[in-house]
Amino acid sequence: MYKRILLPTDGSPVAGHAVPAAIELARACGAEILTLSVAVPETVLPSIEGAMLVDPGPQADVLLDHARTMVEAVAAQVRAAGIACTALAKLSYYPAETIVDTAREQACDLIFMASHGRRGVSLLLAGSVTQAVLASAPVPVMVLRPPRATTPAEALARSCPAEAAS
Repeated sequence: MYKRILLPTDGSPVAGHAVPAAIELARACGAEILTLSVAVPETVLPSIEGAMLVDPGPQADVLLDHARTMVEAVAAQVRAAGIACTALAKLSYYPAETIVDTAREQACDLIFMASHGRRGVSLLLAGSVTQAVLASAPVPVMVLRPPRATTPAEALARSCPAEAAS
């Protein structure tokens, strides 16, 4: 069925929920996982003339190092489960486009990603990388929604288990 699964991560608790599910799917299919973290620099700086300038500057190295740390943490989980895994970190202003391009470049046959499940105004303000990937992916996209919390305490327990226990 699937032989090469792309698993994007932004390091969030929501993305973390996708890792065990992707591992189980890869195990069931005999697939390998390619995990990707996209570092997104600040996009624009206003200039005196009113034009917008793009300048990732020194933050690009810091962001890319952070992306590498996140993606290596996911890769370590995958490898510990006995699944072959390649970790990639890329710098891009367009994470959805980078995910889609990586799926093409790396011959992935499935993109497996988590969704924050934004709706309404939140979706309009924050956008949705998942929506953009769904719109342009060259391969199937499996979207995992994290479990819904019914109380604030449950939400805290899911996002910060150590803090909720104390």
